[in-house]
Amino acid sequence: MNSTQDVSAAIHCYHCGDECRNGRINIEDKLFCCEGCRMVYEILNENELCQYYSLNENPGINQRFQVREDKFSFLSDEKVVARLARFSDEKETHVNFYLPQIHCSSCLWLLEHLHKLDAGIVSSVVNFARKEVDIVFLNKQVTFREVAELLTRIGYEPYISLNDLEAARPAIDKTMIYQLGVAGFCFGNIMLMSFPEYFGIDPTETGLRTIFRWLNLALSLPVFFYSAQPFYISAWKGLRHKFLNIDAPIALAIIITFIRSLYEVLSGTGGGYFDSMTGIVFFMLAGRILQDKTYRQLSFDRDY
Repeated sequence: MNSTQDVSAAIHCYHCGDECRNGRINIEDKLFCCEGCRMVYEILNENELCQYYSLNENPGINQRFQVREDKFSFLSDEKVVARLARFSDEKETHVNFYLPQIHCSSCLWLLEHLHKLDAGIVSSVVNFARKEVDIVFLNKQVTFREVAELLTRIGYEPYISLNDLEAARPAIDKTMIYQLGVAGFCFGNIMLMSFPEYFGIDPTETGLRTIFRWLNLALSLPVFFYSAQPFYISAWKGLRHKFLNIDAPIALAIIITFIRSLYEVLSGTGGGYFDSMTGIVFFMLAGRILQDKTYRQLSFDRDY
């Protein structure tokens, strides 16, 4: 009796991984906990997208609680679509959806292959860290509402709130501006303090070289521990989700450069590369702020 219960308890849904408690559905030797999970599997199978299941074990979202069919009826209103779209003309529409269900590389892979599920979708690019997807679709082949319903059917119901439209366009992060200011101040002063290294001043004559090396080390600390935080945080989030993002090599370069420079100063074998490290952080932060500002200006604005 106990062995039977153990086997039953060990039965999990092929799509979402949840236990099949209230009966189970068997298709092609694959077990599903509900009709929703079965439907998602059939959609992916019909479109030859079952590689989704090979990237991670049970990567799907549970579909036991189905969304009512008229939930996205408000997206048939052209005025609503005009407010939600980032860009729209006679040919195509660009839209950004927040998908809180994104959690693994399988999600990333599936969402970037939406064009295989609907030919009207031109492209879909996922921002894994923000759990967002940018979709471009052809107006003559698919509607805004149909795109939202497609995402919902495969388990990624978009979060849409008209009340959040104004808040969805945030101002430049002041923390990043402060980090840029600290990095710029330290970078400029480290460049000045590095003159003995640049010009080969003899430390036996002035003693300035050793003093400046320690000053450079002191000035590099706020850059390493404060200004470079966005790169560490972004890289760590990516690694936690087994995803190597663009900030990972940047963070690694900063850490290695700092450790090498610290060793040279403490051992008295050189002045290190504090100018390079702080310069990397300063220019990367400046580029990121400029990038964010450009994205906001290019986003669809009805007052433009």
